[in-house]
Amino acid sequence: MSVSKVVETALQQATVDLNALALQGKQAHWNIVGTGFRSLHLLLDELVDFSRTSYDEFAERLVAIGGNPDARANTIANTASLSPIDPGPIGVDKAYAHMEEAVLRVAEVMKSHIDAVDAEDHLSADLLISTARELEKTAWMLRAERPVV
Repeated sequence: MSVSKVVETALQQATVDLNALALQGKQAHWNIVGTGFRSLHLLLDELVDFSRTSYDEFAERLVAIGGNPDARANTIANTASLSPIDPGPIGVDKAYAHMEEAVLRVAEVMKSHIDAVDAEDHLSADLLISTARELEKTAWMLRAERPVV
């Protein structure tokens, strides 16, 4: 089986972006401070777990259809769609905002590939759709959980 460039590009980007999202989620998880710490700490664990499961699904789908995923650290750093997260302590409000933006960014990039992928591979498009839908739900939860100031 030979994977098309369109499908390979979409699945590779999803693999990289979800890896980056998991890494940023853990960075925030370890460094958040302030009122509301525990709620965000737990929500970030859920996000990281989802991201890890999802990047594995995308990478395995890519292999199954003849591609080769690349999730080396330098590839993630150089090709992820996310803005970097600041090092060190991060306030709860800032962490909520950053993570919501990151989750939505990954979903938007996935959604930008759906039509082209669907024209060639319905199963890969379905994976993009279901993952983007779950990411948008997570972004909503981050917004809803954010402390009101």
